[in-house]
Amino acid sequence: RPTQAVRVPVIHLHMTAATMQVSQKDFQKAQEQLKLLKKDPGNEMKLKLYALFKQATEGPCNAPKPGMLDFVKKAKWDAWNSLGNLSQDDARQKYAELVSSLVSAESAREKKEASPEEGRHDGYETLIVTTKNNITKIMFNRPDRKNAINHQMYREIIKALEEAGKNYSTIAVITGNGDYYSSGNDLNNFTNVQPGEMEKMAKDGAVLLKDFVGHFIDFPKPLIAVVNGPAIGICVTVLGLCDLVYASDRATFHSPFSQLGQSPEGCSSYLFPKIMGLAKASEMLLFNKKLTAAEACAQGLVTEVFPDSSFQKEVWARLEAFASLPKNSLAVSKQLLRSMEKEKLHAVNSRECEVLTERWLSDECVNAIVSFFQKKSKL
Repeated sequence: RPTQAVRVPVIHLHMTAATMQVSQKDFQKAQEQLKLLKKDPGNEMKLKLYALFKQATEGPCNAPKPGMLDFVKKAKWDAWNSLGNLSQDDARQKYAELVSSLVSAESAREKKEASPEEGRHDGYETLIVTTKNNITKIMFNRPDRKNAINHQMYREIIKALEEAGKNYSTIAVITGNGDYYSSGNDLNNFTNVQPGEMEKMAKDGAVLLKDFVGHFIDFPKPLIAVVNGPAIGICVTVLGLCDLVYASDRATFHSPFSQLGQSPEGCSSYLFPKIMGLAKASEMLLFNKKLTAAEACAQGLVTEVFPDSSFQKEVWARLEAFASLPKNSLAVSKQLLRSMEKEKLHAVNSRECEVLTERWLSDECVNAIVSFFQKKSKL
């Protein structure tokens, strides 16, 4: 017994040393693998990696807390500090595991892209666009960013709508990849701007937005939104320009314009009061009310709501039936329905973009966005 009592700790020490060596080796390998990633993993993931790296190399957070207005340094400090007393060995292990998961995900994505699905359109990075069974499907494809719409995505959606309007498809469908339909504007559109470039950013942004909404107004075929999850901002407002809106019962609809010091867009200032009445529209557009799918349906913004468990199956069966209808008849009828309003909608779109340009350049808007990021960094 005494002999065994002496040997057990010795074996344990040898195992611990071996584990530490493997952990350090994996940690160094992970740092090299991270450099080989082709796609930016996103700010949230980069903060996690930064925090784990600092914890692994320096231990618990020992740096002074940055000022509230130094957003980047404060976000990094908060991420590192949140790890508390996590050991350096555990931090190395977690870092290596996180990098490994990113590498595996990118590898799987590349394999999928190497064998594209039938009818897939080339030339898109933020969308997956396919045409099959007379349906052009435009899928938002930034699931790691909750399908937030950056400038590139705006341009790609415009391109996809132009292609879908001219190709052989009967209908076009817009939906989201992942848990979200879309979280609306990527607020990095506003934060990655130097002070001297604010006016140019606002004017260029308004031109892009006007063109984007204009393509929804002018789209010549039936356009159907398949809202698979939460929808926020611009992707909610343009729903009024779609011909049908089908939603999962887990979808929500939120347009927090005043919360961000901004104003309505997507012709919602005109269409939402027509669709749901002035009082209900004001709740959404002025006072940031978030609607459930059932509420959005009751108020006329959504055509029909489906249980999430059967949503995709039921909706796509219906869409395929629509796509078998006479193509030209659908297009002509759609254009008749829209023709009486088209001039008015373009005028509304122009005015909304003018007001938004003023809003983006206002101190109130800048302060509201700063406040939003401060609250987000505390979560």
